[in-house]
Amino acid sequence: MSFKILSIDGGGIKGVFPAAFLAAVEARINARVVDYFDFITGTSAGGIVALGLGLGKSAVELRDFYVRLGPKVFRGGWVSRLRHLSFSKYNPKALQTALVEVFGACRLGESKTRLMIPALNRDTGDVYIYKTSHHPRLSFDYLRPAVEVAMATAAAPSYFPAHVSAGSVPLIDGGMWANNPAVFAVIEAMGMCGQLATDIEVLSLGCTETALDVTPGLFSGIGYWALKARDVFMAGQSSSSLGAAKILLGDARKIVRISPVAPAGRYSIDGDCGISSLIGLGEAFARKEFPAIEDRFFKIRAQGFVPHHKLA
Repeated sequence: MSFKILSIDGGGIKGVFPAAFLAAVEARINARVVDYFDFITGTSAGGIVALGLGLGKSAVELRDFYVRLGPKVFRGGWVSRLRHLSFSKYNPKALQTALVEVFGACRLGESKTRLMIPALNRDTGDVYIYKTSHHPRLSFDYLRPAVEVAMATAAAPSYFPAHVSAGSVPLIDGGMWANNPAVFAVIEAMGMCGQLATDIEVLSLGCTETALDVTPGLFSGIGYWALKARDVFMAGQSSSSLGAAKILLGDARKIVRISPVAPAGRYSIDGDCGISSLIGLGEAFARKEFPAIEDRFFKIRAQGFVPHHKLA
């Protein structure tokens, strides 16, 4: 039996796309996505979706969470743009309040499947990965509140301040090193879950992407690259993650990547005006891609997850 991984990229409010895609899939199979995957990983917006799926939320609930979240959290205007020059652009309290409404007092250890949610320690630069107890050594994170995990992985620098964990660790967005976490999920499956490369299948969902536009001319100094650095990093990280995962698995066909290409400027990570369009895009791509992924990912349910350490 194959070991199926669902990997979801970060992308701010563009997380509506994978949530809407999965909502359409759930409507088609009349079941929860989580029941068909042995391992789910996600970063930032994708981390929130991954957490929600693991904790038994439907993809529709998570899609609607982003619909409600956008206007509350990403309030634009000149005030936020002015604030962004010297401080974090948005107040994290609105995000935290919204997450509490969804996750309540749930803890990571309540997940119905294996989860891996990346963050980064701001003070040391060390990666900080929240994991369910899918290995005997993983004896801490399963106790952490889901809201803490979500706040940490979504704390995008300049947009939100670092989230200080219960253990006083200042954590920032996992997208700083693993916006596309596919390869790290493959490594975790092989190294910590004992899976053979030949048995692993990966469904990798992006949050839309645009063609990289880097054409420095007369003005190609630090000002130009400061505006382009994020796009270059995101494109390179995603490409390297997918490429390395394919090498590890030994067969490029074992990874299915779904992330539609959108026109430059059509969507932004904090632009709530594109939410309805992203929902439509998610549903359209589910209709288009489902016939190709149904047999591989949604015919046989995953084996039940039994954590090594359980909540009292």
